[in-house]
Amino acid sequence: MAHSSSDTVLRNFSVTNRMVLAIAVPMTLAYLTTPLIGVVGTAVVGQFGDAALIGGLAAGAIVFDVVFATFNFLRSGTTGLVAQSFGRGDRIEEQAVFWRALAVAAFSGVLLLLLAPAFVLAGTAFLGAEADVNSALETYVLIRFIGAPFALANYVVLGYVLGRGEAAFGLLLQVVLNGTNIILSLYLGLHLGWRIEGVAWAAVAGELAALVFGMALLAVRFRKAGFPPLGRIAHLGAFGQMMSLNRDIMIRSFVLLGAFALFARQGAQFGTLTLAANAVLMNFFLVAGYFLDGFATAAEQLAGRAIGARDRTAFSAAVRLSAVWGFGLALATTATMLLFGKELVALVTTAPDVRAAAGTYLPWAAFTAVSGVLAFEMDGVFIGATWSRDMRNMMLLSFAVFLAALLTLGAAFGNHGLWGALHLFLLVRGASLLAVLPRRARSTF
Repeated sequence: MAHSSSDTVLRNFSVTNRMVLAIAVPMTLAYLTTPLIGVVGTAVVGQFGDAALIGGLAAGAIVFDVVFATFNFLRSGTTGLVAQSFGRGDRIEEQAVFWRALAVAAFSGVLLLLLAPAFVLAGTAFLGAEADVNSALETYVLIRFIGAPFALANYVVLGYVLGRGEAAFGLLLQVVLNGTNIILSLYLGLHLGWRIEGVAWAAVAGELAALVFGMALLAVRFRKAGFPPLGRIAHLGAFGQMMSLNRDIMIRSFVLLGAFALFARQGAQFGTLTLAANAVLMNFFLVAGYFLDGFATAAEQLAGRAIGARDRTAFSAAVRLSAVWGFGLALATTATMLLFGKELVALVTTAPDVRAAAGTYLPWAAFTAVSGVLAFEMDGVFIGATWSRDMRNMMLLSFAVFLAALLTLGAAFGNHGLWGALHLFLLVRGASLLAVLPRRARSTF
């Protein structure tokens, strides 16, 4: 960041296992509550024994995630910029980053709400699923987008606290958001019998509850510290840097979710049963991903802080320690899914045909933690360092490999080939970023 301040002091620091775990453990617990939403939502509609409802919920969630993941820069970009300001000791810029990002979130959230019907049309046309699946998709998406402004604002709040390394605060925010969502999903979806409508409204309520809670706490903090001058918040150079960073992360996120959408679409072409089975298993993939995201978040904050402090030793330690812990957790996650996967599938759906189909492809889902761990860790490092152009370029390369594998392996081996293509995508993402890392570190330090 180009800004300077009389209060700016470089803060060299030592990265230890305790420091990594102090961020990773709370955020792993926080992120684990997020896929529980998908598991509980799938379980709620799964109790009605209708594969079309499960498929529609999965397809609707994909539409929502594809759109909102393109705005994940509001979380990750905020984390990287705040972490670097924190490393420099520039408290004024930390808060200025927050208000800039919140302004973008408010504008974008209202725009997404207005465009919700168009996203429904695009989603149904793209997935090409059966009529019952499309109907459930429409219901879910139109309700979920009511919470768009709240969801994007929550990205900013979480990004700010994670940039400062306040993992306990981040955990509390996610517990409020996801806890409200889960409880209301069960109440509205099952107890009141609203089914997929209840699951969607529960998500909106969770976003609103978390935003009110988070902003209330931050308002107290900001009032005590004093607000930055309006000219500092609206600084054109700072906005330009943020938007350049956000553009690259948006492209990267859109391509990532595009790959997952293609995965779902291809599964839908194999029939509703395969779509439903993959939907169940993708929840397990997300659980594995959120396990790994805790250590990726530690890499974000510590790598960004080290960049801000111009501390090469701390940066190297952040990369090494977060990766070691991530690989260990990935192996444990895969082993757990292999041992207890069938029992977990049975908890999610009562449909015997969906259970049987999911069991066939369970090993593929179990090993996604191992094939994806390096991609998660490198994403964390590059986000914290704000090396967004490299993230974008390596994601485009990985997507090209995935698309080629999807067309060849999917055609030759059906759904097994589809899962194989996903693994290849994850491996190329991690390896390509790792290859770029030494050169970028040399140029930065």
